[in-house]
Formats: sequence, C-alpha cells, structure tokens
Amino acid sequence: MWREAAPPLIFVVLLLAAWEAGALWGGLDPLIMPAPSEIGEQLVLGFSSGVYPLHLGVTLAQSLAGFVIAVAMGVGIGALISISPLVERTLNPFLIAFEAMPKIALAPLVIVWFGYGMGSKIVLAAVIAFFPVLVSTILGLRACDPGRLDVMHALGASRGQVFRMVRLPGALPFIFSGVNVAVVFVLLGSIVGEFVGAKAGLGTLILYANENLETARTFSILAMLAALGLLLHFGVAALRQRLLFWAEPRRGTPGH
Repeated sequence: MWREAAPPLIFVVLLLAAWEAGALWGGLDPLIMPAPSEIGEQLVLGFSSGVYPLHLGVTLAQSLAGFVIAVAMGVGIGALISISPLVERTLNPFLIAFEAMPKIALAPLVIVWFGYGMGSKIVLAAVIAFFPVLVSTILGLRACDPGRLDVMHALGASRGQVFRMVRLPGALPFIFSGVNVAVVFVLLGSIVGEFVGAKAGLGTLILYANENLETARTFSILAMLAALGLLLHFGVAALRQRLLFWAEPRRGTPGH
C-alpha cells in the first residue's frame, strides 16, 4: 500500500514546497496565487469558527441525496432499456437529446422550479450524475455471457430469474464504473446549483470569498472540495472491492 501511495504523496509535498517558496521569494502575487501556508490558515480558521463544517455538511448532504437518486434512476431505467426493445425505442430519442444538452444550462430553470433550498441542488446533482450510471448499466447488462444465458434458458428459468441471477451480477462491475464517475459529478451539480442561487453550501462561500477578493479562502474551499471528491471516489472504490471481490483483476500469475 505504501509503495502505491508514496509517489503521489512525495509529488504533493514537493509541489507545495515549491509553491511556498515561490510565494515567499519568487514574487507571486498573493491576490492571484496565495501561499499554501495562508490557505492552511484559512482552513484552520474556517473549521475552528464552525463556518466550514456547516456549509460542508449542506453540500455533502445535497450531493449524497442526488447520488442516491441518480444511481436508482440510472440502474432502473438502464435495466428497462436493456430488457425491453419497446422501452428503448420509446426513450432513446429523448435520452439522446437530453444527453446532448449541457446539463449545467438547466441550473437557472431548476432553481426557478424547486427554489433556493436544498431540493434544487439535489435535482441538479442527480441530473448531472444520471447518465454515467445509465450508460454503464446498459453496457453491463448487454455484455452478459451468452453461455450463462443459454444454461439458464435450458433450465427453464424465467426472465426475472435470468436478470437477478445472471444479468445483474455480471453487470455490476460496469455499473460500479459508472457509479464511480457519478459520485464526483454530484459534487459538480451541487456546487453549480449553489453558484446560481443558494442559502448555504461551499459554492456560496466561494462566491462570497471571490466578491471580497479573499483568494486564500477560495483556495481553501477548493481544497476541501478536492478532498471530499477523493473521499467519495475511494469510498465507492472500497465498496466495489468489498462487494465485487470476485470481479477484481488478478495481479500477476501463479509462480510470479
């Protein structure tokens, strides 16, 4: 584990050291590129005052709610499309049109429809994270091993039994790939919604910091978002490894 984590950690330490040196002796404008030490001070101040935890909790709650909705809808609609040609022919033109449209452009309308509270941010996060789950679900269900399907049909299994025992388990690695992308996209949707109009959240803090030219504070919030995105990503990866251990690729071969 250490061998895998060491290179990125060493790179980050060297990058921060060079950044700090450039800010102290290289003439970097603190209004444009503040020193990492100033960003760290803003992080400590924000958490000690209780402001950062409050707004972080709002953004995290919105993102997780949108994530659950996106996964449920993506898997559900993807399953219907993969097993029903009629549903596919009916929904396909609308899904293609919706996918081609920039989802962020929906933010002002979503705010108008659902208000400035958490509901609009949840909807926007779910909309942006929906398609990675949908596409991965369809691909996974269609990539099922034909041999296993033939065996189930020969045994007289019903369509529901085939789906539950063969198609869905075989599609789970694909679905988790889409879920891993979606868990990062929900943060994007939540922050964009907060930019357009919100009462609380990290997006609102970024807007306030920019209006007051508090660049170090803006960087500290971005650092929180980056850390939150990494935690969500690795959380999904850990869940995938725990649930789909049988699908993990083997490293090396026997005797090596």
